[in-house]
Amino acid sequence: MSHESDGDQRDVRRKYALNELRRTQLRSNPAMQFKLWMDESLATGQLDATAMSLATVNAMGAPSVRIVLLKHYKAHKFVWYTDYRSQKGNELAVNPQASVLFYWRELERQIRISGTVEKIAQHESAAYFGSRPRDSQLSAAASTQSHVIESRDILAERVLQLQFSDDVVKPEDWGGYQLNAHEYEFWQGRVSRLHDRFRYRLVEGVWLVERLQP
Repeated sequence: MSHESDGDQRDVRRKYALNELRRTQLRSNPAMQFKLWMDESLATGQLDATAMSLATVNAMGAPSVRIVLLKHYKAHKFVWYTDYRSQKGNELAVNPQASVLFYWRELERQIRISGTVEKIAQHESAAYFGSRPRDSQLSAAASTQSHVIESRDILAERVLQLQFSDDVVKPEDWGGYQLNAHEYEFWQGRVSRLHDRFRYRLVEGVWLVERLQP
């Protein structure tokens, strides 16, 4: 009997049987393991492969989460761009720690990464802003992200005014954040919910690898 009609989702489930993950398959460095899985996700055409859920916490300890796009990474540093005045920007200002989650449905994989967060250099943010499509530049310059606005028309008017500029300058309150990872978890779905989970923790400069129960 299905309970979907009354909001009960207990019968909604899927089977995981595509692959497995053994310790012998893991790279010793989690950044290399991340690159391996990211490259495989991109090569197999996963939709929004670079999308990640970003979780932050405000000064009162209340969490919030949203999807952002990973734009570049190197070693254990993961960068995305946003308005510093947004909710996530305000939360990172008071609590510069975050966790991100990549989920690749068709590969039955997840990667969770946690660490401290800092702003990247302004010249790096400016270089990336200059490489964006003009429409994206206009929307970033016109919007004070997460702030209340009375109507869409007001925002459209701001964009229209900016369109007459030869060059759109990066707003002072817009730029990149970098997550400096100190913990990773790699998750591979398996049959009977006996999922493979491996956690990397940085202990005195060495990455400790541990298998977690599903």
